[in-house]
Amino acid sequence: MNEASPIPAGEDPASETEAPPQELPTIKGDLTQGPILKTLLFFSLPMLLSNVLQTLNGSINAIWVGRLLGESALAATANANVLMFLLFAAIFGFGMATTVRVGQHFGGRDIVAARKTFGSGLGFCIALSLIVAGAGWVYAPTMLHMMSTPDASKAQALAYLRVIFATLPFGAVSMMVSMAMRGAGDSKTPMYAMMLTAAIDAILNPVLIMGVGPLPALGITGSAAATAFANIAGLTYQIWRIYRQDLPMRLRGHELGYVLPQSEDLRYIVTKGLPMGAQMLIVSSAGLIMIGLVNREGLDAAAAYGASLQLWNYLQMPAFAMGTAVSAMVAQSLGAGDHTRVGKVTLIGMSTNLAMTAAVAALIVGFDRPLLALFLGGSSSAMPIAQHIQLVCTSSYVIVSITMILTGTMRAYGAVVPPLVIMFLGLYPGRLGFYWLARPLIDNEAVWWAYPVGSVLTVALTVGYYRFGKWRGAFSM
Repeated sequence: MNEASPIPAGEDPASETEAPPQELPTIKGDLTQGPILKTLLFFSLPMLLSNVLQTLNGSINAIWVGRLLGESALAATANANVLMFLLFAAIFGFGMATTVRVGQHFGGRDIVAARKTFGSGLGFCIALSLIVAGAGWVYAPTMLHMMSTPDASKAQALAYLRVIFATLPFGAVSMMVSMAMRGAGDSKTPMYAMMLTAAIDAILNPVLIMGVGPLPALGITGSAAATAFANIAGLTYQIWRIYRQDLPMRLRGHELGYVLPQSEDLRYIVTKGLPMGAQMLIVSSAGLIMIGLVNREGLDAAAAYGASLQLWNYLQMPAFAMGTAVSAMVAQSLGAGDHTRVGKVTLIGMSTNLAMTAAVAALIVGFDRPLLALFLGGSSSAMPIAQHIQLVCTSSYVIVSITMILTGTMRAYGAVVPPLVIMFLGLYPGRLGFYWLARPLIDNEAVWWAYPVGSVLTVALTVGYYRFGKWRGAFSM
C-alpha cells in the first residue's frame, strides 16, 4: 500500500507541491479519480435519498401516531426517539471509524485489509448492540423520568421503547453494513435497502396500530413493531445483494473469521470510534436536556417541538450525506497517497452543502404551516408555538451544517478529539449555558434562541481549528 507523505501542521493539503501519487488501477467504488463535484454528487445523492427516506419514514410514522393515537402519543414517540438516537450514537462512532479505515484500505487497493476491518467492526458492533439493548430495556423507565416525560405520555413512551430495544441489534448491524459499504465507495446498496425499509414500515404502521383482520390493534407498540420488521427486511436485503453481486465487503469461507475482531483493527476502531461516538452522545445528551426543558413548558410545547424536530431532520439530511461523502472521498485519497485532492474535496463539499441546506431551510420556513399540520393538524393549539420555533431555530441548522463537512475531512485524517471538544463547547457552554443565563431575562424564549447561539459558537470554533489546528498530523496507516 502506498504510504502517504506527512503534511506539515498548518498547511492546506491542496497547496502541497509534492510529486503526483503513483497511479493505481481503477476499481468499482473508486472515489480517488475523476471530477470532484461529479464524483461527490453521484456518491452523496444516494446517501441523501437514503437519509430522506429514513426521515420520511419516521415522519409518516409520526403522522400515523399523531392522527390515530393523539398528541400524547406523538409526544411519547418524540421522547422515545431522542433516547433511541442516544443509544445508536453509542454504536455510530465505531461504525464511522470502520468506514474511514475501510476507505483508507480501499483507496490503497488493499481489499483484504478492508475486509478484515469490516469484519472486526461488524463483530464488535454485534456485541455492543446486544449490551446496549439489554441496558436500554432495563433502564428505559429511569431515562424517561430523567427527561421529565409528561405523565400523559410516559406509559406509551415506555411501551414503544421496549419493542425498539428488543430489536435494536438488527438496526445497529444494518447501520454498520451500510457504513462499511460507503467506505468502499458503494452508496447504492444502502439506498436500495432503505427504500425497502421505508416502504415496509409505512405499510405496516397503520396496519399494526389499528389492527386489520386477524391482527390485533397494538396501538403505539404496533408502530415500533413495524419499524423493527422493516429494519430486519432492510438488513436481509443488504446481505443478499452483497453476496448476489459479490461486492467488495462480502466475507466467505475463512474470511468469516474476520468477524472475530483483530487486535490492530479493533484498536483503531475503539480509539477513533470512542471520540466519534462521544461526539454523538454529547449531541444526544444535549438533545435530551432540551427535550426536558421543552417538556416543562407544557404538552403543547412538547408536541410543537416534536413536530419541529421532524422537519429539522430533513434540514440536516444534506449535511449528513455530504459530510459522509467528503469523509469517504478524503479517506480513499489518503489511502491512495493523494493529499492534493483533499482541500478541493472539502471546499466543493462545503459549498454544495450550504446551497442544498439553505434551499431546504427556505422551503421549510416558507411552507411551515401546511408541513406542521401533517403532524399536529391545522387546528391544534400547538401550531402557533411550532411556527414560532421554526422562525427562530431553522437558521441554526444552516449555520452548523458547515461543521459537518470540516469535521468529515478531519475525521478521515484521524483527528477526532478536537471536534469532540468543540461540539461540547458549542452545546453546553454555548447552547445550554445561554439558556440558563437568558431564562430569567426572556422567559421561555431562551429555549428557542439557545439554538442559533450555540450553532454560531460551534461553527466559529470549527472553522478556526480547521484553519490553524494541527489535525493533519493525525493521519497514519
